[in-house]
Amino acid sequence: MTDEPVYLDYQATTPVDPRVREVMLPWFDAMFGNPHSSDHAYGWAAEQAVEDARIHIAELIGAKSNDIFFTSGATEANNLAVKGTVRAIAPDRNHVITCVTEHKCVLESCARLEREGVAVTYLPVEKNGLLNLELLENALSERTALVSIMAVNNEIGVIQPLTEIASLCARVGALFHTDAAQAVAKIPLDVNVMGIDLLSISAHKLYGPMGIGALYVRQKPKIEIEPIFDGGGQERGLRSGTVPAPLAIGFGEACRLGLEDISEEADRITILRDQFLAQIIDSLGDVKLNGDLEKRIPGNLNLSFPDIDAQDLMMRLPGIALSSGSACNTSSVASSHVLQSIGVEESLLHNAIRIGFGRFTVEEEVNFAAKEIIQAVSSLRNVTQIYEKN
Repeated sequence: MTDEPVYLDYQATTPVDPRVREVMLPWFDAMFGNPHSSDHAYGWAAEQAVEDARIHIAELIGAKSNDIFFTSGATEANNLAVKGTVRAIAPDRNHVITCVTEHKCVLESCARLEREGVAVTYLPVEKNGLLNLELLENALSERTALVSIMAVNNEIGVIQPLTEIASLCARVGALFHTDAAQAVAKIPLDVNVMGIDLLSISAHKLYGPMGIGALYVRQKPKIEIEPIFDGGGQERGLRSGTVPAPLAIGFGEACRLGLEDISEEADRITILRDQFLAQIIDSLGDVKLNGDLEKRIPGNLNLSFPDIDAQDLMMRLPGIALSSGSACNTSSVASSHVLQSIGVEESLLHNAIRIGFGRFTVEEEVNFAAKEIIQAVSSLRNVTQIYEKN
């Protein structure tokens, strides 16, 4: 253990893997060429390295390299997938289906389309956070252009049935997009086997650098997408702007490592997560797990502690880096739209914390965090009892 806080917020971001950093460093210094400079060796070297990275990204999701388009991250990729495809298809198909627990960038993109005259259906989820496939089937029609359903929820970690969703979409000719920022390198994904048409990725969720992501776009049959901003026509006209070679190369290396380690890493993290949860429940008893436990990525827990305000709890945990399950975004303290959508009681909406385990989490940290949380919750409960008695 070091003096630094134990990091348990792997859904917010992951630390850059040292192996990724090592691969990136030369491209910030001696190998600084612009990958779009086609007249000299510096540009050629950068272009080749970026294309190699594109191959690694594609291999992680079972795609081909020409299906991969670089973006600044999953938020841009989601905006491009949702707005770009629907604007290219409308008015022939002017209906979109999404889910109430989606990331805000998908929900806000859908709201933007609504203001442009597109009909949007927001499907509810079950109490375990999973989509009801019958509701999706009933909502689909020949007018549906796109269905956008998150692969893994960023707050409660539940895994949606992507293959089944894709199959339902295909029946009516609707495109299927999934925000897979929290899923890539965490669970096996194969866009061809699963029938996914568009998929968003963010490098900093899988031990790569911040500031870069990608959108997978199926090319056969080719999906038409209207770009969301204009420029020099990079990324085959879909996403203008210079591709940041060091970030793209780091992204590719992170995906290469992720493909190598996915099964072993998932097994190890599951053991640590279950060990942590057992300690919390055995000691505190009255704890509510938000979201399905079985259909969940290994590295996520979202727990509500009755009568314990999450912000008060985290103030007592300076040695642990956690996040509150009650904040929608960095500027809001409003109740989580995800927890509201799965029917978490009003009294528990501000009592949730999200605990994220990852590649560099070790058993000593897990045991330390469990002990600290147990002590903090017990202390806050004692304070509450004293206050109520008085």
